[in-house]
Amino acid sequence: MRVKAVLLDLDGTLVDTAPDMGGALNNLLREERFDPLPLESIRPYVSQGGLVLTRLGFGERVPESDIEPLRRRFLDHYRAIVADDSTLFDGFDAVLDALETRGIAWGVVTNKPEWLTRPLLDALGLAARAAVVIGGDTLARRKPDPLPLTVAAERIGVRCADCVYVGDDQRDIVAGRAADMKTLVAAWGYIEPGVDIAEWGADGVVATPGELLDHPLLRGAA
Repeated sequence: MRVKAVLLDLDGTLVDTAPDMGGALNNLLREERFDPLPLESIRPYVSQGGLVLTRLGFGERVPESDIEPLRRRFLDHYRAIVADDSTLFDGFDAVLDALETRGIAWGVVTNKPEWLTRPLLDALGLAARAAVVIGGDTLARRKPDPLPLTVAAERIGVRCADCVYVGDDQRDIVAGRAADMKTLVAAWGYIEPGVDIAEWGADGVVATPGELLDHPLLRGAA
C-alpha cells in the first residue's frame, strides 16, 4: 500500500492528557470531600473517557443516579485545565514534521468531544496543522463505529485503504479495521494492566512514537 494519510487517536496516542484528566478527576473528588487518587491508578483508564473515569473515582460510594451529573462536572473541571500539563508524547514532534515533509496528511479522530479536543489542539499548536479533526460529538456515531474514520478520509480526500490509523484502545483497532484501514497499536498509551493487545487484531504494534516512521507500513511512504 502507499500511505497517503495517518490518522491518530488523541488521548494516549498523540497527547499525554493523563495529568490534566487525572487532575480534573481529583479536583472533583476533593470538591466532593473524597480522597484524590494517585495518577498511576488513573492513567490506564484515561482513553476510556469521562464516564469510566468518574466511575473509577466514585465507584460504589455514590448512587448510580449520581454518576452522570458527576461526569458532567468532571468535564467542566477538565475544560478549565484542558492543556495545563498535557503534552505531545516524546518523539511526536519529529514524527509530525516527517509526515508533513513527506507530504503525508495527518489528522485526529478521537472520542473526546470536539468542544474539548479543539481547545487542546489549539493550545498545543496542532489544530492548524491537522488535515482533519473528528471528535466524539462531531458525527452521529463514534468509535468503535467506523463512521468517524471514513468521514475523516473523505474530508482529507483519500481512500480509507490508503490510510493508517493509530490508537491505544481496542475500539480504535475495531473501528480502523471496519473502515478498511491498516491499524497500529500505540503501546505507549493508556492500556489496562493484563490486556493482551495481540488479541486486538491490529496490523502491528509500535512501542514508541519514533518507531512509527520505521514501521513497514510507513517506511519509505511518500
